[in-house]
Amino acid sequence: MAHMTQDLDRASAAALRRECGLVTPPLGWWRWLGDAHVLASLLAALPVWLALGMTMGGRMQVAHTWGAWLSLVLVQPVAEELVFRGVLQGQLLRLGGTRRAGPFTWANLATTAGFIGLHLISQPPAWALATAAPSLLLGHLRERFGSVLPATLLHAVYNAGFGLVAYGMRT
Repeated sequence: MAHMTQDLDRASAAALRRECGLVTPPLGWWRWLGDAHVLASLLAALPVWLALGMTMGGRMQVAHTWGAWLSLVLVQPVAEELVFRGVLQGQLLRLGGTRRAGPFTWANLATTAGFIGLHLISQPPAWALATAAPSLLLGHLRERFGSVLPATLLHAVYNAGFGLVAYGMRT
């Protein structure tokens, strides 16, 4: 009987990991980097960073310490993706959030609303609303690969680019 309980526990844990996207993407750890959606997402960041640098210039907040950089590029993307794309979007998908509103699932749209809400706590409304497009994109990648890994790494790249532009405009 204990053996059956252990098997059920393992199966439940595996199902929860899948639901939360805590699995390796189907293409493996790194082959998904060559996916057209991922490449387009990376390339789309370049004109955004350029526009931010040209329009916001020295008004962007700069990460001045190594701890601040570590938070911007590692801690925040990992925490936000695990909570938003992993747990929240994963559970919304499980509960039927796969219905679509145009190109996006309801789970992705609801997760994006929460993501904007989180950013409203620490950013002006326009900056918080500006997180909608990347959030929808990160949610799309999470659904496309069934994993939070691509979204987490792309989020880290986005934050690093943002931080480098802010730093470059201040020096």
